[in-house]
Amino acid sequence: MAPHLMLSINEPSQVGEARRAAVRLADEMGFDEVTSGRVALVVTELGTNLVRHSERGLMLLASREVGSQRVVEILSLDHGPGMADVGSCLQDGFSTSGTSGTGLGAVQRLADDFSVFSMVGKGTVIAARVTSRAAMDAATAVPPRFATGAICVAAPGETVCGDGWSFRSKEHKAALMVADGLGHGPVAAEAANAALKVFETMAASSPSQVLERAHVALRSTRGAAVAVAELDIVAGTVVFSGAGNIAGRLISGVEDHALLSQHGTVGLQIRRLQDVQYAWPAHAILVLHSDGIVSRWNLGDAVGLLQCDPAVIAGWIIRDHCRGRDDATVVVVRAL
Repeated sequence: MAPHLMLSINEPSQVGEARRAAVRLADEMGFDEVTSGRVALVVTELGTNLVRHSERGLMLLASREVGSQRVVEILSLDHGPGMADVGSCLQDGFSTSGTSGTGLGAVQRLADDFSVFSMVGKGTVIAARVTSRAAMDAATAVPPRFATGAICVAAPGETVCGDGWSFRSKEHKAALMVADGLGHGPVAAEAANAALKVFETMAASSPSQVLERAHVALRSTRGAAVAVAELDIVAGTVVFSGAGNIAGRLISGVEDHALLSQHGTVGLQIRRLQDVQYAWPAHAILVLHSDGIVSRWNLGDAVGLLQCDPAVIAGWIIRDHCRGRDDATVVVVRAL
């Protein structure tokens, strides 16, 4: 997936800027006029809410293809007062600012996927996805076994992100790679993309084998921190291998377990790589992120967040723990 565009939303003119950017993404994805109109309305409603109710409002926009589906994703992040009763706020006619009270309810109806998490005094994260209707009609009827949410943003001042990620799944198994090219900008992106290319051509290989092949492929680049996780729903396991400062966590309601990467840089210098197997508890999420996210974070006080769409979880993490001076990527995976 292409990196997210991150926009500050603190005044009405910025809502228009976000709407135009989102419509450009929809046009690039080949959305028809009606579907592009839904994208514009979702961004307008969420942006207007940020201006009216939030502090330090942010909107993240991205497009991607998932199989035969084409998707525009809109994330709204804020540090506002939060909502005491999300269900009431989604009902038409409910308002805390004297408006008609149709904003969030309208967004929920317009979006094909919608998820929200809010805490009083801690703010709100909303994820909305609009999907091409033609693509939805052509999509396979086989239900997915995994849900993923990912946010990837470039360092301030950069238009190219030096981080990258890739996810694939088949039946009850899946694999995820996160790569962080040294530094940022186009040269860092070259290293990350080289690692992802290896991952995408080695579907039958273990995580350590993928990294060993990537180590050879990245020797002509500046190198990267890379981690690969292999997930198996039936076995209830995660097999992990990493080199450098890609952080991995398995988080459930009762456990928060770190996944161990070795020191080194893929393409420059690494020690002998090993695969480490971890138990994947029921209802746990897997989180991988680059060092653009601070390593010491905790979701323990965000009661109920782990039940939300993985994109909302990723948004909550990046809202509160992004360093703000480097590329940043966080990917969240849950078994369905």
